[in-house]
Amino acid sequence: MPPRSKKQPAPTPAKFSGSIPKVALDSFLSLSHGDPHSILGIHPQKEGAVIRVFRPDARAITILLAKNSINAERVHPSGLFEARCSKMDPGPYQVQAEYAGNKVFTYWDPYAFWPTLGEVDLHLLGEGSHQKLHEKMGAHFRTHQGVEGVSFAVWAPGAKAVSVVGDFNGWDGRLHPMRCMGSSGIWELFIPEIAEGMNYKFEIRTHGGHRLLKADPYAFATEKPPKTASVVYKSRYEFNDREWMANRAQGDFLRKPLSIYEIHLESWRKVPEEGNRPLTYREMASQLADYMQEMGFTHVEFMPVMEHPFGGSWGYQVSSYFAPTARFGPPDDFKYLVDYLHQKGIGVILDWVPAHFPKDEFALGRFDGTALYEHLDPRQGEHPDWGTYVFNFGRNEVRNFLLSSALYWLSEYHVDGLRLDAVASMLYLDYSRKEGEWVPNAFGGNENLEAISFLKNLNELVHAQFPGVIMAAEESTAWAGVSRPTYTGGLGFGFKWNMGWMHDTLFYFSRDPVYRRYDHNNLTFGFLYAWSENFILPLSHDEVVHGKCSMIDKMPGDRRQKFANLRSLYGYMWAHPGKKLLFMGGEFAQFYEWNHEQSLDWHLTQWADHWRIQNLVSDLNRIYKSHPALWEADVEPSGFQWIDANNADDNAAAFLRKSPSRGRQILVTGNFSPVIRGGYRVGVPKPGFYREILNTDSHLYGGSNFGNNGGVHTEPVPWHGQPYSVLVSLPPLATVWFEVP
Repeated sequence: MPPRSKKQPAPTPAKFSGSIPKVALDSFLSLSHGDPHSILGIHPQKEGAVIRVFRPDARAITILLAKNSINAERVHPSGLFEARCSKMDPGPYQVQAEYAGNKVFTYWDPYAFWPTLGEVDLHLLGEGSHQKLHEKMGAHFRTHQGVEGVSFAVWAPGAKAVSVVGDFNGWDGRLHPMRCMGSSGIWELFIPEIAEGMNYKFEIRTHGGHRLLKADPYAFATEKPPKTASVVYKSRYEFNDREWMANRAQGDFLRKPLSIYEIHLESWRKVPEEGNRPLTYREMASQLADYMQEMGFTHVEFMPVMEHPFGGSWGYQVSSYFAPTARFGPPDDFKYLVDYLHQKGIGVILDWVPAHFPKDEFALGRFDGTALYEHLDPRQGEHPDWGTYVFNFGRNEVRNFLLSSALYWLSEYHVDGLRLDAVASMLYLDYSRKEGEWVPNAFGGNENLEAISFLKNLNELVHAQFPGVIMAAEESTAWAGVSRPTYTGGLGFGFKWNMGWMHDTLFYFSRDPVYRRYDHNNLTFGFLYAWSENFILPLSHDEVVHGKCSMIDKMPGDRRQKFANLRSLYGYMWAHPGKKLLFMGGEFAQFYEWNHEQSLDWHLTQWADHWRIQNLVSDLNRIYKSHPALWEADVEPSGFQWIDANNADDNAAAFLRKSPSRGRQILVTGNFSPVIRGGYRVGVPKPGFYREILNTDSHLYGGSNFGNNGGVHTEPVPWHGQPYSVLVSLPPLATVWFEVP
């Protein structure tokens, strides 16, 4: 469409063939009318019908019917035209608009079409139970009444009027005002013949007289930041992962190996030859899949891929809950990445952020001029730590929006799990708030009852519709039952990040070994609650930023001791009950803290210390996956048995991991002092030869190669409450695993 003309047509007297009350006309012309279809389009008269078209800058309008055309007459100086039609219902028709310079545009009239949402859709949204809301809201290509076009729908109950603006109408809010679908608060319009790739937003007029320009909350694609428009998008991608999806549906990751590699898409690997740009989704597919197979991880977890305006938020301040970020390519390219990983046997988990969202003017905040997605009261609606808005989980439409988002990523992108960020901030009304800065619930407590209900509903829906999918919570408190079924009073997650284990373990390993005897409980305390939840052991991105040091730099001692300590930590972690998660860079001991603006320091892998610890992580994953004793009974005490938990003076520990169904066991020993402990006696349950299957002090991993020459034989000497024992050589600062015969 051409831009608005500065020169308006000469005024002509108003002469309407039908009755338009002056109040309605004034409201329409001021872009504050909630039902433009009551003025524009086809309107039956006593004899035939009248067709009204509003084109402010047009010189002439012609109505093109199936068998004839009608010249319309300007009936108002604003650009309102009317044409008389002999038929009561001539069906969809086209409009031919002529502009200055003899420019002519022909289009189907959007105001000749019925709504694209039905009463059932509106009812389900109102009660918060529309599980496929993303198929109705936002922008969708569809054939409607025999005409191809795009249907637009947005929820803005507090708006006085809403228009669709975009590349297709010169961003002119006068040309495509939307109609309000009654008390639902949904505004709808079908616009024929919009091309794919067009940018658009919603122009919202508030009751306070303000004009807001908002991105579509349900947009499937967006402009590349820092631009903020939504993009009309139609997916054409066809997945080729049937075998993976079928196997996933039969799986139970509580009793399967789960080793997760957490990455930040933008900074995992860059292209120095091209200005140090990040990899695209398609470029990443083969490189990441090859690396994942080489390293042996079962799953990759992407930090949030949902579109976000500020890269420094790492994706945790989401502005578009249905669109993968355009930084690395279009949505179908992200589908290709997921599909490619599946075909290589690698699962995909996404970080998903339902706790809060940013205040950027173009996004969800104060969407229709009111506190729509968030609470109005800052004690409930604003997060004091992050400067963001908090979702109003008590509002059905908001819950439905978030539920639809979660189900959308699982269904449309075939992702294998969602990890929910900052769940603790959702559960507690007083999270990070001082006295007087929060509002108690209806019973006077600090539990966010609406958020709890939402989380339970979410997990019930996901587990019912997507068997085998992983739902994990980052929850940092002692809230009971996070990973327990809702029918037992739990929140329904499959897993919970074990933040307590992470803090205690990193504290222990960061201590100089001479002091570790005083902190031995930090090594063992986690076993007191290890089966209270289904745990993932996370060494995540949060532990290698903001002055916390990289994993290798947390370790005490000189360079050699740092690497030895890190190797022993990884050996201990992979043997500990619970699934595994390691942030990128930790697998090759990156020395610098993670910087989201820079690529990982891949050049370090040229050096022996770094590629050897990379080999260790690869071997840990390989041995871990091949020994059910290390994962089959992660979530129950039957998979674990202490041998020696109390040797604080020697900085040593020993325990068994067990596979109840197969009767197989792994003996795990750790010497977290810099002293060689030869002839160290450890009680064992069976006689025979205990084969050494992992030694973090091996020369293969950069160690001193002190060990047990392949294994040890038992002696009939009861020890540690066991009927037999072995004399093992424990290397310094090392973890050693033995296969029980």
